[in-house]
Amino acid sequence: MAEPVRIAVFGAAGKVGGAILRAIAEAPGAALVAAVERPDLPSLGADASLLAGLPESGVCLQADRPSRGAADVWIDFSAPGAAVANSIAAAQAGAAIVIGTTGLSAQDKEAIASQARKIPIVLAPNMSVGMNVMLRLVAEAARALGPGYDIEIVEAHHRAKRDAPSGTALRLAEAVAAASGRDLGKSARFARHGEIGPRTSDEIGIQTIRGGDVFGDHTVFFLGQGDRIEITHRASSRETFARGAVCAALWLHGRTPGLFDMRDVLGLK
Repeated sequence: MAEPVRIAVFGAAGKVGGAILRAIAEAPGAALVAAVERPDLPSLGADASLLAGLPESGVCLQADRPSRGAADVWIDFSAPGAAVANSIAAAQAGAAIVIGTTGLSAQDKEAIASQARKIPIVLAPNMSVGMNVMLRLVAEAARALGPGYDIEIVEAHHRAKRDAPSGTALRLAEAVAAASGRDLGKSARFARHGEIGPRTSDEIGIQTIRGGDVFGDHTVFFLGQGDRIEITHRASSRETFARGAVCAALWLHGRTPGLFDMRDVLGLK
């Protein structure tokens, strides 16, 4: 029997981190070997599995990153600054890394991509299998419908989410922009207020809603003259992101260096 893939989780005490710990416990061939958190966390030193509602595992929350050879794959759901530092540390430790942290700047993404020359990295703002199928669907729709349909994206998340628009909404915008031959930097419209004049045909509207405990809703509208198409993904729990992240970790183990996303993991490219 093959040895399990040894996984270290960053942001392990968070809500998504706890879901990832539960997903690791459910996944054949996966083993939790480290649970990393920020050094000022009050629960540092507690059993990470117990905090996630699982039986005691003996893996305690720690502030230090795993040493070289201690883990095969790191999964990072922390914060933008930490994600970049963790990708650099993973390369130094010789570990592959899955990054689901959102709010990354273009510079952050470039820094992470540079580490992919040394180790395999999966970088995706949304690890949900359903969402990554949606990315393919919206690209196909944008190509098929053409310029006669206006494109608008609306996303909703819980009130505590810090970044806006969501990384997933931006990824959807990138997908439809590429499929329709638009430059997203010029076409993206993030706000409308006051006397703005009529909508241009080149715009891709990206609008944000925040409130309550919404895990993540995304809708892409294709608005034509006389009809419209709406493609929606609604996450009903964080478990969907967690299972996708663990799936990515298992897929990534043993790969050659390179930068991948969930479409690579799922064979959707």
